Amino acid sequence: MELIKTFTRLIAAELHLNEHAVENTLKLLDEGCTIPFISRYRKERTGGLDEVQITAISDRAERLHEIAKRKETITKTITEQEKMTPELQRRIDDCWELTTLEDIYLPYKPRRRTRAQVAREQGLEPLAQLLLLQREQHPKEAAKRFLHDGLTVADCLKGAQDIIAEQVSEDEHNRNSVRAAFRREAFIVSKVIKAKKDTDEAQKFSDYFDWEEPLKRCSSHRLLAMRRGEGEGILRVNITIEDEDAIERLKRSLPKGGGACRRLLEEAVEDSYKRLLLPSIETEFANLSKEKADEEAIRVFAENLRQLLLAAPLGQKRVMGIDPGFRTGCKVVCLDAQGNLLHHEAIFPHPPINHRMQATIHLQQMISNYHIEAIAIGNGTASRETKEFVEDSIQSLPSPLGEGSGVRLSVFVVSEDGASVYSASKAARDEFPDEDVTVRGAVSIGRRLMDPLAELVKIDPKSIGVGQYQHDVDQTQLKHSLDHVVESCVNQVGVNLNTASQHLLTYVSGLGPVLAQNIVDYRRENGAFLSRAQLKKVPRLGPAAFQQCAGFLRIPEAKNPLDNSAVHPECYTLVEQMAKDCSCSVSELINNKEKRSSIDIKKYVTAEVGIPTLTDIMKELEKPGRDPREQIEEFEFDPSVQTIDDLHEGMVLPGIVTNITNFGAFVDIGVHQDGLVHVSQLADRYVSDPTQVVRLHQHVRVRVVGIDLRRNRISLSMKSPRKS
Repeated sequence: MELIKTFTRLIAAELHLNEHAVENTLKLLDEGCTIPFISRYRKERTGGLDEVQITAISDRAERLHEIAKRKETITKTITEQEKMTPELQRRIDDCWELTTLEDIYLPYKPRRRTRAQVAREQGLEPLAQLLLLQREQHPKEAAKRFLHDGLTVADCLKGAQDIIAEQVSEDEHNRNSVRAAFRREAFIVSKVIKAKKDTDEAQKFSDYFDWEEPLKRCSSHRLLAMRRGEGEGILRVNITIEDEDAIERLKRSLPKGGGACRRLLEEAVEDSYKRLLLPSIETEFANLSKEKADEEAIRVFAENLRQLLLAAPLGQKRVMGIDPGFRTGCKVVCLDAQGNLLHHEAIFPHPPINHRMQATIHLQQMISNYHIEAIAIGNGTASRETKEFVEDSIQSLPSPLGEGSGVRLSVFVVSEDGASVYSASKAARDEFPDEDVTVRGAVSIGRRLMDPLAELVKIDPKSIGVGQYQHDVDQTQLKHSLDHVVESCVNQVGVNLNTASQHLLTYVSGLGPVLAQNIVDYRRENGAFLSRAQLKKVPRLGPAAFQQCAGFLRIPEAKNPLDNSAVHPECYTLVEQMAKDCSCSVSELINNKEKRSSIDIKKYVTAEVGIPTLTDIMKELEKPGRDPREQIEEFEFDPSVQTIDDLHEGMVLPGIVTNITNFGAFVDIGVHQDGLVHVSQLADRYVSDPTQVVRLHQHVRVRVVGIDLRRNRISLSMKSPRKS
């Protein structure tokens, strides 16, 4: 309990949040409540904290728990050495900053046999103290008192200096002095290793062959690029400061004095800095800068993933999925409105086989036979050519809604990032054990159009390809962040209990792989769920799991309309009382705006349910089970531009944002090579974060401002022409 109070105080101060709200959030997390559940259904207890704030509280609490464990280890180690004092214990107890804690521990930390330790074993510590006092006019004479076992005067003085050097390096004030210098003036320097300079693999790092900039100004992507080059043995990267200034500051911290002792002390300080302090603090700042770069890269990846998962769905339509290709042909699948595979075959409309007429006939037959309502084409090789072929082939076909409807068959280009990973996965083999990877990939493309979220949860987020340097960042932290994003998106949208896959159900609040599989098994054995209450019959799904998951699961065909809403079952009686007070049923209350408008929610406030929850309930009754995602839009590339050779500077083209990094956005303009809109070219104003201007898969208009045919690079701009 005392720990929660301490954590509450520290977290509330760091995040500038109300202590009562933080304490209640920590208690809810300790009770096993999930972040989506807390943010959606426990607003009264948290003061209305959102998912971002609750996640920040959870992350900081986890970090503080790690520090608490470290403090236990440190206390135990120092106590076993019989060096613990009340003052030292107080300092450890009061410290919640890991760097400071490690500085406190450093003099007591078990280590390998250092030069200073050897000198102490030789009995030279008293000589070191004599030098520090600077009272000896002739230190060499003093050193003679310590001669033994073959030691020379020079050996004794050097050993004493080693002891002093270690003491200097372990002094908290000295370490903080060097740290302060690194914060103010550290530079990151990158040099190419000469033997690798002319190799092909080194050219992608050519920008960093001779690079130097202040560390505090080094962006995440540049630091990660340099570290990758270092990891591949192409670059040598250092973080450094002006050594002479740092050494002089350390010398000024020595006791005042002069003469021969002073010179020996200053030599020890210089040795301490170069041999002990500098490597230690440089490593510390290298790690800190890498952690910050990781955090930024992970933040960008997580935001891109969120946008991708929440992309507009087509909904339950009969869809044709096409995985385009030239030599191997286009793999075509036909899916019903639930995404079940009805038919598949390969067609060859492109060179080198060029059976265009036959492909057209087969395509039209499939559209007619399976009543296709929309077509999804992967955005990989031959995507644009396949889209043109499909649009030509369907021009003569009647509307899927009948003649005279004015509605034509819609064609969409769908991102196929990660589709090959899914098609070779166990999940795909379990779904389609008798089909090969090409069919599974085409199915994934078709389903992504219907519901991107439901399909993408089957793929490891790292394989979706919407991040930067995702393989260079801390993989544990990346997985933690991306899993949280997937969980957040799934619960934000809600899940159809009777159609959701085991993969999708896994991310529902309170479930996980085992309960998700149990739900699927129960559904297979007993048929569709008729109510949320029926979930309680699923093996191992107890009251706690039911409380966490029920509000996020939907049953469109349920007898009780609230089962297809975000209203939690714990509030059903409250809604029923509202309906009773309005002299109508719950269904009538949902369908009658006037009756809902007449309700004074203040009358229904209880000890557990307050205005925030009641407000959410009224919004949900207005549009029960509504999908928060946007409506899907069709897109057309400029037909006059097919390859990079068709481009010229000044052209204004339509494009689709395919990836966002913190240095800009990549845009597909239909020439098989994405162009880059640098962050400085995203808007007519200063932009610090590209996600403030663009979102993934957004349709944009861009201007070509540079073409580098040798490196196959295209530079684009979204700024007004007069302001470029």
